[in-house]
Amino acid sequence: MALDSSSPLIIGVAGGSGSGKTTVARRILAGLPPGRAALIQVDWYYRDLAHLPFEERATANFDEPDALDLDLLGAHLEGLSRGEPAACPQYDFTTHCRLPDPTLVRPAPVIVVEGILLFAAESLRRRLDLRIFVDTDADIRLMRRIRRDLQERGRDIDAIQEQYYRTVRPMHQLHVAPTRQYAHLVVPEGGENRHAVDVIVGHLLHRLTHAVDTLVPMHGDDV
Repeated sequence: MALDSSSPLIIGVAGGSGSGKTTVARRILAGLPPGRAALIQVDWYYRDLAHLPFEERATANFDEPDALDLDLLGAHLEGLSRGEPAACPQYDFTTHCRLPDPTLVRPAPVIVVEGILLFAAESLRRRLDLRIFVDTDADIRLMRRIRRDLQERGRDIDAIQEQYYRTVRPMHQLHVAPTRQYAHLVVPEGGENRHAVDVIVGHLLHRLTHAVDTLVPMHGDDV
């Protein structure tokens, strides 16, 4: 597959909440030449819950595939593959509603998509040329989630703990952890694993430079 604007390389980065997916994805983008890669976050595609009272929104299960509009994500990836920009929705995690203005993601030779449930749908997995699973210990993921929700999402410890035990942990075991088997590449320790990110970036730079037609086989490997 040539790396040109009409047929981008689509990379999927999945893993549990707090595993370091976003850090890995952003470091991949930072290692590539400006304008050669674009980022899509699966979190943008949470369904709008504006029609529900806030109390119901706050207790919704955000850790199952049905919470996301994965069909819309698939349509956007298909459009980007054809060289069409995507008007990606944006989501407010404090109100659990979509924001009125989408973010326009333009086609690029490399499209990086990251999110916890990215590998849960076969239709999405088929669109991903390289699937990376970020594998981080549960206690580290929990501590990162607590810090993020306190600092960025306006939640208190009691609410974070209740949500974790009610949906986050059981849904991780049911929907996220099993998708590790679909990864071409497993990255332990998330964004702290600089060696793994460097290997991935080096591979992509080679692809961008030489526009070769096949991926280097990395199925099931840990880096």
